[in-house]
Parts: sequence; structure tokens; C-alpha cells
Amino acid sequence: MGTRSPLDHPNIILINCDDLGYGDLGCYGSKWNRTPFLDRIAGEGIRFMDFYMASPVCSPSRGSMLTGCYPRRIGFGSFEGLSYLFSDQISGLDPKKIKLPVLFPGHNVGLNPEEITIAKLLKQAGYVTKIVGKWHCGDQPEFLPTRHGFDSYYGLPYSNDMGRQPGRINYPPLPLLRDEEVIQEQPDQASLTERYVEECVRFIRDHKDEPFFLYLAHMYVHLPIYVPWRFLKSSDNGPYGAAVECIDWSVGVLLYELRRLELESNTLVIFTSDNGSRARAEGGSNAPLRGTKGTTWEGGQRVPCIMYWPGVIPSGKVCSELVTAMDFLPTFARLAGVKVPDDRIIDGKDIWDIITGIPGAHSPYDAFYYYWLDNLEAIRVGPWKLHVSRNGQPICELYNLEKDIGETTNVAKEHPDIVKMIMEKADLIRKDIGDAVVGAEGDNTRPIGRVDNPRPLTQYDKNHPYIMALYDVPYAG
Repeated sequence: MGTRSPLDHPNIILINCDDLGYGDLGCYGSKWNRTPFLDRIAGEGIRFMDFYMASPVCSPSRGSMLTGCYPRRIGFGSFEGLSYLFSDQISGLDPKKIKLPVLFPGHNVGLNPEEITIAKLLKQAGYVTKIVGKWHCGDQPEFLPTRHGFDSYYGLPYSNDMGRQPGRINYPPLPLLRDEEVIQEQPDQASLTERYVEECVRFIRDHKDEPFFLYLAHMYVHLPIYVPWRFLKSSDNGPYGAAVECIDWSVGVLLYELRRLELESNTLVIFTSDNGSRARAEGGSNAPLRGTKGTTWEGGQRVPCIMYWPGVIPSGKVCSELVTAMDFLPTFARLAGVKVPDDRIIDGKDIWDIITGIPGAHSPYDAFYYYWLDNLEAIRVGPWKLHVSRNGQPICELYNLEKDIGETTNVAKEHPDIVKMIMEKADLIRKDIGDAVVGAEGDNTRPIGRVDNPRPLTQYDKNHPYIMALYDVPYAG
């Protein structure tokens, strides 16, 4: 245990929450949610203030993170309406004209098996790989994690609201998978996080003497929120706050296990979220950012990111350089000693020098692009963010994020030179990966994966003894 030098094929634990907002953790300003473990590693590691996901919704965000590419580059900008769930809605219509923001049960498309994921790269370096939790990059066998470089999988193949529940009784029962087999239908969601943690602990113990990559993709804080009573009774922010505190508890367990096994010095721990909070009445927050999940305002895509590695990452760092989840793939490749694929375009950058505080290390991005579906909606260059479309219509709104993080004051008229410069960047990305607003297809996109005759993983059976009929009794907290 602990015999490898810290930088010799270090273990990597990537923790990705669902819909957790920029302002939902104590170390990011929350006054409502208790997050002592996350606050501690933020104080002993690095906390990023300008960290972005490449999409404000889950499927494209996760596909992008795993491949190091903008969603449109891998065919994940939007998804045709070919899930059997929508067959009654598209009768007589061309399904290719129906664009959905995320994947649904029984969809005929998913992450192309030809794509190279973080897990595939790390396996080249001898890593053992596992995902626990939400996948949401396709539920057909060809698209599951075990076809994308993960040795094993335990979790839900898509969002936890995509099972049978009030208002969605036409959905198939929510499947819990082990590898490619459904092992339970409609699991008790209040127990799932604890089961996920147990699975992670077992994996860490089983592979403590070899390099491993563990991807824990939390169910929380996506709706519906079912949370253990022990967290609910102590929360000052209802079920939402209880779910955040349950996430924090899970991080504490994993940190304890790493310390017990003397693996802390060999392990990089990353904590983040797939997109911003819904920030509605249930208690989420993206403060001080504007906007929510599903928007290209900052609140949709700028999310918390904490990295912790005692002895390697300097303690107490706060970083305001622009970095993204696409950077994980090239950065992990560097740590594992494998090459980033050179037969395809990878948008992410190696940010190791920024993570470790090398003097003079700055953001590798001359521009960052915000897409909603297949529409280019905004571009950030340095402190400047130009919104170029909304709801499919061209606009021109310029904000200085250093002076106006809440995007409240449009200064486009005062800075025509900045607008012109950023519009030139927009022309470049439109030629590269396209923009539906102006009818640009893009020269450098890759196809999404497709199958014929897709089938949902489960079918409702009225005689099945489901443990918890979530579709009968709404959760009231």
C-alpha cells in the first residue's frame, strides 16, 4: 500500500454531481447547505472559480467530459426524437426534425463506440476502470460504459426521473444495472447513494495495489429527490440541502478510505457537477451567477470544481483561470503517461501546470464556446462574454464577467471593437463544428452512434413486486 511514488500512474477519482449549482457548497458561498468534507478539501487543495462544463444539460455535458470534445464535435449537440417514448408525439412527422436536449430511455442513438474516452485511454496505461452512478450517454448495449473502456459499471443508465413516477407512468421502470444486466427495477432511491458508496469502497479496496480510475456519478441533486432520513432531519434546506449533505458525506467516506489504505499521496480527487442548478423553489443556487440549468447564462455551465491531492496540489489555492471538464482527458493522459489521440480533434487542454500552481500558468483557451442544442449562443474571450443568439434568434449582448459576474449590464454599444473581435471567433467555430442558427454544418464533426430497432431496458409488469412504487406516491420530503 502506498508503494508507488505519487506521480507514478496515480489513482484518479472523478466525482460528478447531477444539477449541483455554483452556489450550493459552503466553500462557494452557501449559507444553507453543510459541506464540511468538501470545504476541507477545497481548503487543502485547489478551488476553481471559472470552471465550465461544455453544456448546460446532462447527456452532452457528460459525453463532452468523457471525450474531451465539444458536444457538437461528437454528435451530441442534440438528439433526434427516436426514443419509443415519443412515438405517439412524432406520428406523421420526420423524427430527424425533432431535436431533444438529452437522451431518453430506448433511444436509438448514443456515444459512438469509436470515440476514445478517458477510460479507454487510461486502460492503455494499465488502469482498472469503474463507473458508479449515472451514465446518460446511451442505454442500448452498444453505448453502455462497458463498451467505452470501463471494466465494470453499477448504476442508473440515465436520469433518476426517467422511471415510472407521477406524470410519467408511460416510462419503463427505472433500471439499476450491473455491467450490462438489469439487476433491479424501480430501486429505492433513498438508499442508492449509500449503495453507490459501498460499491466505490469495495472497488478501492480490491484495487488498492494497482492504478485505478473511479468515476462516481451521483444521482443527486436531480429531481425527484429521495434522501435518507438521517440527512433530511438535520437539513436547513429541505430535501435539497439533505441531498447536498449526503453528497458531502459520501466524499468523507471515500477520503477516509483513501487515508486508511495509505493511498492519499497517490490519488487525485476531483469533485464537480454536470451543469448548473435548476435554482427553483426546491433550494438550489447558482449565486452569484445569472441563469440556470438549460441556459447559456453563466449559471447554466459554470460549476464548482475542487481538486485534492495532498503533497502534489498546493494547499489553499483559488484559481480564476478559465478551465473546462474537457481538460480532464488530456490532463489524465499526461498523468498516466499515454498519448492524447492524434487521429481526431480533441478540444480539451492539458491544465496540469495550472492545477499544480506553476508560476505563469494561464488558461489555454483563447475562446470558450457556449452551445444550446446545435445553436452557438455565446463566446467568452478573457473577461468578455458575447451572447450571439437566444431561442434560435441572433442577438448581440456583451458582458464583462470580471466586473459583472451576474451578466446584468449589456455593454456591446460601448465596445464595438470587442464585439467585432469575438464575432471573428464565432465565425471560426461555426466553420469548425457548425451553428444551426446560421445554417452552418461544420467541417470537423464526428457521427453519433446509432443502432436499429432500439428497445428499452425494462418493461412495466403489473405483477412485479416493485420495492417502492415511486409512480404511485409523490415524495413530499
